Amino acid sequence: MSDLRAPAPYDALLLLSFGGPEGPDDVVPFLANVTRGRGIPEERLKEVGKHYFLFGGVSPINAQNRALLDALRKDFADHGLELPVYWGNRNWAPYLTDTLREMVADGHRRIAVLATSAYASYSGCRQYRENLAESLAVLEAEGLPVPRVDKLRHYFNHPGFVRPMVDGVLASLAELPEGARVGAHLAFTTHSIPVSAADTSGPEEAHGDGGAYVAEHLDVARMIVDAVREETGVTYPWQLVYQSRSGAPHIPWLEPDICDHLEALHGAGVPAVVMAPIGFVSDHMEVLYDLDTEATAKAAELGLPVRRSATVGADPRFAAAVRELVLERAATEQERTVERCALGALGPSHDVCPVGCCPARALKPAAAGADSPYA
Repeated sequence: MSDLRAPAPYDALLLLSFGGPEGPDDVVPFLANVTRGRGIPEERLKEVGKHYFLFGGVSPINAQNRALLDALRKDFADHGLELPVYWGNRNWAPYLTDTLREMVADGHRRIAVLATSAYASYSGCRQYRENLAESLAVLEAEGLPVPRVDKLRHYFNHPGFVRPMVDGVLASLAELPEGARVGAHLAFTTHSIPVSAADTSGPEEAHGDGGAYVAEHLDVARMIVDAVREETGVTYPWQLVYQSRSGAPHIPWLEPDICDHLEALHGAGVPAVVMAPIGFVSDHMEVLYDLDTEATAKAAELGLPVRRSATVGADPRFAAAVRELVLERAATEQERTVERCALGALGPSHDVCPVGCCPARALKPAAAGADSPYA
């Protein structure tokens, strides 16, 4: 696909992300945005925000997104793809609605959207689609042009996303004490979500027993294990585990938690562990605190050597994958046949989220889907 240069009908790309505070004064207002409508008092938000205050009130996610923006713009320019790239967030500046206002003021009417979440889930896909619909409704109410937005497909199994994670695991294995390396375990981590949300993730035919969310992560983990075996000759034991649980304790969430898993491995005599955060595009706060701080401290308490492998971040291979995803979707919209890159057993994801895909907690309009009011 590298020889294709025609992004039409798209005239811009929007990088859509979560957002994060960039100083101590931002933390509580940011968390108020994240938890809007839940009635959480300010004192509780300050307690929840202690992770951010440990790092000067700064989440690394915005810097990571700026680096990804630079990587995308460089890759596009290097390959002759004339497509401007913008950035908007769900919960902090630059806010999505403001970015869409800027895009329509610049004349853009058909926008491809890349969300910084690779997998199917309500919070990783449907909620971003709801955010898009809310922002488009604001533009419509203000009398501004309402652009067509198309969310790019899930890219969890694209080689440009998978291969950097393989290299990260290999590098972390090489950093382990030599005597512990052969018997090491791989702990593939992702954000825990309510079991009910996992079971209904993805299209309706994928629902049940973890839904598409768990199936997609397991597929990626198997691909990495296979690739590591090809490189090292060793099949490392592994498990998909979870982190960053939140919410009411009586609601079941995906388990086991990474810290509990480290305790279990230590109890079983495992000599070392590589923690691989495959569920995260970049090293944002869940990685920086829950793995690099909390889980690493637990491992030190146990005397268990651990290493944390790198996320994809702004890797040039990921930037190239985004370019391919844009051109692939453009070719589909042009009704041209195009190869859809995907590794593993699940194949390429759908372009348009069907009705019933990652259903909403409450009935809300969502853009970029079969049920979109802005088709």
